[in-house]
Amino acid sequence: MTREERAELLAAATPDELLPLAERLLQSGDLGEPTVLHPPEVGMVMLTVREPVAEERFHLGEVLVTSCTVEVAGAAGWSMRGGDDRVAALAAALLDAAAAAGLPAARDVHALCAAVAERRAREDAAEWAEVSTTRVAFEELT
Repeated sequence: MTREERAELLAAATPDELLPLAERLLQSGDLGEPTVLHPPEVGMVMLTVREPVAEERFHLGEVLVTSCTVEVAGAAGWSMRGGDDRVAALAAALLDAAAAAGLPAARDVHALCAAVAERRAREDAAEWAEVSTTRVAFEELT
């Protein structure tokens, strides 16, 4: 799993998925003494999308996000999550740092990411099943 994939999955995880793992790792001492490099900060980022036909990019608008950077065992961890949940952003950054540092806790972080990926795949499949009945098949007349 690449760092970008891990960041995406940690951003998609619910607080109920992130917080128990981060709290358990902090209480067990598996993360050592983490250092908060940039505390959770709420801000806005521009949402850029690509139009699917002409594949042109355009700015749809701004989105509220919370970002955070921490350091664990000499490795930096970063997160940016939609919304203003500072605690979840901090938890995601801690988990990213644990995985980046190669700590034994990285197995738990990868397991969480795999669970989030599976959940997202199920949600995507359910959404596709719901909208696929509205699919229109065009025929070309010559």
